[in-house]
Amino acid sequence: MTKIKVGITQGDINGVGYEVILKTFQNEEMLNLCTPAVYGSPRVATYHRKAIDNQTNFVVVDSAKQLTDGVLNLVNCFGELELKIDLGQPASDAGKAAFVALEKAMLEYEHGDYDVLVTAPIDKHTIQCSGFTYPGQTEYLEAKAGEGHKALMILMTDRLRVALVTTHVPIAKLAETITKELVEEKITILNQSLRRDFGIDSPRIAVLSLNPHCGDNGLLGDEEQNVIVPAINECFSKGIMCMGPYPADGFFGAETYRRFDAVLAMYHDQGLAPFKSLANGEGVNFTAGLPIVRTSPAHGTGYDIAGKGTADETSFRKAVFAAIDIYRNRRRYDEACRRPLQKQFFEKRDDSDKLRLDEE
Repeated sequence: MTKIKVGITQGDINGVGYEVILKTFQNEEMLNLCTPAVYGSPRVATYHRKAIDNQTNFVVVDSAKQLTDGVLNLVNCFGELELKIDLGQPASDAGKAAFVALEKAMLEYEHGDYDVLVTAPIDKHTIQCSGFTYPGQTEYLEAKAGEGHKALMILMTDRLRVALVTTHVPIAKLAETITKELVEEKITILNQSLRRDFGIDSPRIAVLSLNPHCGDNGLLGDEEQNVIVPAINECFSKGIMCMGPYPADGFFGAETYRRFDAVLAMYHDQGLAPFKSLANGEGVNFTAGLPIVRTSPAHGTGYDIAGKGTADETSFRKAVFAAIDIYRNRRRYDEACRRPLQKQFFEKRDDSDKLRLDEE
């Protein structure tokens, strides 16, 4: 099988992005698994490599069309431009550099130059510019995919998947944002992703409540009765095995999540707080619902440890694994759904068969 080409964005150059990338691909077994292409700056990569005393070699190319197998490739997005590095500090220049690398990576994906995308962490504040006005990379990728594509954030480990109805939405706006239609949409996307991206034939989905104690029959809020339950019932009537709503505290405390293939949380911290407690630094962020397979480590820029050589690359390495697995699962699912034998039968069949049968 041809090796999968993995596009990787450098993320924030003042954070731990390059450190976890370099540490991941210093293992030769990773280079036997895939062909990596980092979108970034050779000078910045060299700076980080020296800062953490890392020996990972890389080759510089102008495009992912020129990838060399068996080595870490670095697609130069900046030419001879000097980028200012201030480890551990948020800076607009670092945000701009992250955006330039992301833009080139997406352009080359549209040209078919690589197969899957793994994004290193960005600073959501410093990356803001005229070309990036989104709360995060998930929303940016959704916009890039165009109309008809809706993104769903799924945080995952080997034993737990947590998806979110809302992502980067202020708490004050949650209740007005969560509608019956939105919950239905996210349940539907999650169900399809579990089938296509994870190879689960009949997925079981648990849906969490918005209010404490599921609203206590309206005493603490009526979103469960008026929004979430109707959405669950509608999706269930269409054959989706979704159940709930469950109060979030007891659900995770009693390990009820072990009975399901995925959990749908209503908002960011409701899902991510318990997820990160259970993931032990091995979580992966996957963006479902889009044509591109995109994963990222489930951690941020790590400004406090940038350049110290202490960043754990486990989450990033697992993000690479997950992207490859999901890409392969999609290919198998899509191939199975093409029904080539049935198509071949109807293409070859003509009216002469029917005439002969009538004559007989």
